Amino acid sequence: MQKWSQVFYKNTGLNPYVWLAFFILPFYYISQYSKVWTLVTGIIIILVFFVCYLLAFITKGWQVYMWIGLLIAISITMTIAYDYAYFSLFLAFFIGNIKNKAGFFTLYSVNLGASFLTVNYGFINQSSLLLSQFPFVFISLMASILLPISTYNKNKREQLEGQLESANKRLDDLVKMEERQRIARDLHDTLGQKLSLIGLKTDLAKRLIRKNPDQAIIELNELRQTASTALKEVRDMVTTMRGTQLVDELFRAEQILKAASIQFILQGNPKLQDTSQLNENVLGMCLKEAVTNVVKHSQASSCTITIEETPSHNVLTVQDNGLGIERTRKQERRGTGILGMKERLEFVNGCIDIQTGPERQGTAVIIHVPKLVRKPMKEDEE
Repeated sequence: MQKWSQVFYKNTGLNPYVWLAFFILPFYYISQYSKVWTLVTGIIIILVFFVCYLLAFITKGWQVYMWIGLLIAISITMTIAYDYAYFSLFLAFFIGNIKNKAGFFTLYSVNLGASFLTVNYGFINQSSLLLSQFPFVFISLMASILLPISTYNKNKREQLEGQLESANKRLDDLVKMEERQRIARDLHDTLGQKLSLIGLKTDLAKRLIRKNPDQAIIELNELRQTASTALKEVRDMVTTMRGTQLVDELFRAEQILKAASIQFILQGNPKLQDTSQLNENVLGMCLKEAVTNVVKHSQASSCTITIEETPSHNVLTVQDNGLGIERTRKQERRGTGILGMKERLEFVNGCIDIQTGPERQGTAVIIHVPKLVRKPMKEDEE
C-alpha cells in the first residue's frame, strides 16, 4: 500500500483539509446523543476505526486484510448501534487501492454486502435517523459501489502505463544492444582480415627492403591497395548503416497504442521519398514522443497518424480525441516532451505545430520535415 497522505491526494484530487472534515463528521454525529455512556462508547469506536484505518495503510501482507476485516466489523456496529452508515465510504476508498485482484473483489463484495444488509436492517427496524438521511445513505451506497471500481481501474491503468513505459525502454535498450553487436560483427568481418593482412605485408616489406627492394616496393603497393579497400568498405558500411526507419516506428506506435486500448488509424504512405536518413530518423523520434504523450496524458480512445508529402516537405500529423494539451498539462503537471521535439526539428530545419482548444476535440501535433530538393538538370546535362 502507498502512504495514506499521498494516496488521498493522488487518487481523489481532494485537499487534505477536506479529508480532515470527513474525519470530524462522525464525531459531530455522535455528539448528538445525550447519554454519556453512549457518547463515550461511540467516540472510542470511532477512534479505534481511524487507528485501524491508519494501520491498514502502513502494514503489508495478511495484516492489511486483518485490519480491513476489523474495519468492516466496526462499520457494521456503527450502522446498527448508532445509525451511522458512512464508514463504508472510507472502506470503499481503501479497498479500491488494493492491487491484488482476488483480495480486491473479495473485500469489495464483503463491504458492499455488509453495507446493504445493515442499512436494510435499519430501514426494517424503522430507524428514524436512517430514514431521515435516506438521500445521503443512498448516495453513500452508490459511492460504495462505484468508488472502489473506479479507483481500482485507475490504479490498474497507471500500473499498465508504467509497465508499458518500462517495456518500451527495455525494447529500446535491446535494439541498441543488437545494433552495437551488428556493428561489431560488421567491423570485425570488414576490417579484421584486412588489418591482419596489412600487418603481415608490413613485416614482409620490412624484411625485403634491403634484400629485394623491387619486391618490397610491390608489397608496399599491395599494402596501400589493401588499406584503400578497407577504407572504402568502412565508408560503405557507415553510409548504409541502418537508422531509425519511419515504418519501424509506426509499427511500434501501433503496438503501444493497442496495448493502451487506443484505436490506431494510419493514413498515407509511410515509405518516404527523397528524404535523408537523418531527417527520417528525426521524424521517427518525434513520432515516438508524440505517441507516448497520447498514451500517457491524453486519455484518448483513438489516435490517427497521417503522412502527407509536399514538393518540399514531409508532413506527419498525430491526432487524438483526448482531453487536449492544456487540460492534460493542468492535470498531469509535467512536461510533454514538446521541447525535445522542437530541438530535434530545429537541427534539420523542421518545425512543429500544435493545434488544440475548445473548437477542436483532442490535440493535433503536426510535424514538418524538409525533403531533399532535387535540382533540375541543365540542358547540356540531359
